[in-house]
Amino acid sequence: MIPVDLIPWLLAPAIFIARVADVSLGTVRIIIGFRGYRWLAALIGFVEALIWVLAVRQVLLHLDAQPWLAVAYASGFAGGNYLGISLERRLGVGRELVRAISYREDAGLAGALREAGYRVVELEGRGKGGRRVQVIYVVEQRRKVPALIARIAALDPEVIYTVADVKTHVGEEGDLPPETGFSLRFKRK
Repeated sequence: MIPVDLIPWLLAPAIFIARVADVSLGTVRIIIGFRGYRWLAALIGFVEALIWVLAVRQVLLHLDAQPWLAVAYASGFAGGNYLGISLERRLGVGRELVRAISYREDAGLAGALREAGYRVVELEGRGKGGRRVQVIYVVEQRRKVPALIARIAALDPEVIYTVADVKTHVGEEGDLPPETGFSLRFKRK
């Protein structure tokens, strides 16, 4: 291994990259932990702490001679937050509840979504002035929610919808799309 003292100009980028990695992992760890993946969150936390200790050690050892390391450290923190949130969005772990309200009686929103394979709960409601509305609820995997919203908007361009995170869902699990992949091994039981 090459001593860091021999190549001081590499230290700042290395600290920046280490901080981006450590903070990105921390952001993903917190969000994944919130969604119930405790073992995966613990594993990520271990790697995050290890990177942090190594980066902080280098900053503190060389800060007197290279004060710009503090800027690299802080910049890595900022970049890591941005990257961590972006990564978590791309991972799309968990499920979300999509609520849609349609004022069009001819939209056939619930039927069209059922035909497309979605589990839909349909309610009748009253909107402003007592006007009839169709309210639907769909629980879907996070990574598939954009496609669901696009389908809903195509069926009724004037639909009102909200999306909420689902931490826990109970019942009728056989009807829900299965979660697959590496992260399922770490799912809360």
